[in-house]
Amino acid sequence: MSAKAQEVALDRLLVDRFKGGDQSAFDEMVTRYWDRIYSMVHQLLRNPQDAEEVTQDAFIRAHRGLANFRGDAAFSTWLYQIATNLARNRYWYWWRRKRDRSISFDAPVSADNDLTLADVIPAEIESPDDITVNEEFVNRIARGMEKLSNKHREILVLRNVKNLSYEEISAILGISVGTVKSRIARARESLRSKLGEDFK
Repeated sequence: MSAKAQEVALDRLLVDRFKGGDQSAFDEMVTRYWDRIYSMVHQLLRNPQDAEEVTQDAFIRAHRGLANFRGDAAFSTWLYQIATNLARNRYWYWWRRKRDRSISFDAPVSADNDLTLADVIPAEIESPDDITVNEEFVNRIARGMEKLSNKHREILVLRNVKNLSYEEISAILGISVGTVKSRIARARESLRSKLGEDFK
C-alpha cells in the first residue's frame, strides 16, 4: 500500500470514529493537517496572521461539515477545498484593496515557487538568466496579473503560487485535468502578452 493510500485509509478511520461520536478523532485530524493547510494558505496570502485565521476557520468549517461528509473525495481533498475557498475569498479581498503589491505571483522570487522567468516573459528574450528579479519585476507581474481574467488569474495562483498538482486543481475547480492544462497554457500566454510591452 502506498503512503498516499495509507494516509487516505487512516483519514477514513478517523472520519468514521468522529461520526461515531469520538471527538478526539478530530483532534488527530487537526494534528495531521494543520501544518500542511497553514503552509498552503500562507503561500497564497503571504501574511502569517491571515494564514492562521484562515487555517482556524477551515478546521472550524470542517468540524461543522464532517457529519455530512460522504467520502466521495478523500478527506484531505475536501479539507484543502475548504481552505482554498476561504483563502481565495481573503486573497481577492486583498487584491481589490491593493493591500500587498509585493506578492510574488509567477516570478520565482522565493524558494517555494517552481515557475521560471522563461514561463512568463516574452518568448523572444534569449537569456532570462540575465534579467534581475527585483521588486520592479514583481510589480510588473502584479500589474500583468491584474489585467488577466478571473479564471486565468485564479488558475495561475493555484498552480504557481500554491504549487498544486493538475489533479488537485481539477478537484478544487471541478474541471478536467485536460481543461486545467489548457487553461494554464492560455493564462501564461495571456500574461506573457500583457508583460511584453514592459520588456521591449
